[in-house]
Amino acid sequence: MKLLRTTALSALLMLSASGFAQQLASRPMVIVDEADTMRREPPPHGAIGSSTAYRISDAVPGRTMEFRKRILQPGSAIGLHRIAHDEVYYVISGTGAVSSGAVTQPVRTGVAAYLFDGETVGIRQTGEDPLVLIIAYPIPR
Repeated sequence: MKLLRTTALSALLMLSASGFAQQLASRPMVIVDEADTMRREPPPHGAIGSSTAYRISDAVPGRTMEFRKRILQPGSAIGLHRIAHDEVYYVISGTGAVSSGAVTQPVRTGVAAYLFDGETVGIRQTGEDPLVLIIAYPIPR
């Protein structure tokens, strides 16, 4: 009986220690206000026109992905560039034309373009209003 109690107590202590270790290893969430990340800069990959960048995930330590918002002003573009990961452009508002390889497709509010590793991609603003995008992709490890 004593052996059973000792074994049960040992198991309980191991579970408690395991739970404590998991609590130490877990990370709390990070809240980022996009206003704190805003900067006006030329769009990447060619500096075509002007844009406002919100590098939202830059404030997150130990992150494994990028999450950004970018506003492309009329006539602006993220120039063609080869990507080494999958990437998503999600249109919050405005219209544009996204390219991947030899294909160019129009995009508008509510449309996502899923772009694949190894492709040459880019997006340009079209129409009268700025093109507002969310861009997300993994960080290579």
